[in-house]
Amino acid sequence: MNPLILVVDDEADVELLFRQQFRRELRAHRFTMEFARSAAEALGRIEKAGDATLILILSDINMPGMSGLDLLPKARAIRPDVPVIMITAYGDADTQDRAMAGGAEALLTKPIDFAALRGEIETRVEQAL
Repeated sequence: MNPLILVVDDEADVELLFRQQFRRELRAHRFTMEFARSAAEALGRIEKAGDATLILILSDINMPGMSGLDLLPKARAIRPDVPVIMITAYGDADTQDRAMAGGAEALLTKPIDFAALRGEIETRVEQAL
């Protein structure tokens, strides 16, 4: 089974962007990406993954309903073994402090540095294999 990365963002174009940025890796079945359009949907997918090879959760912070910061401790409670990287357009110190205090592995700001993210994902994939 391929390592799984869950991307959580309410914006529809994020899935297209991630699939485009990681098209080579996805075509080569290096890992699989699933997408959730809300924190609630993400929680369902995290619970459903069980002991599957979920290796990373990437979550936007600002979403309607449950925010990424609200999702963070819930996701960590279900799968404490899976790192969560938060993504935000607002990389202020308060947001970073709240994300890190909630158990985030890191905080990325938009626009995303996909080269750096690719390196992070590659590290996780290698550890999973």
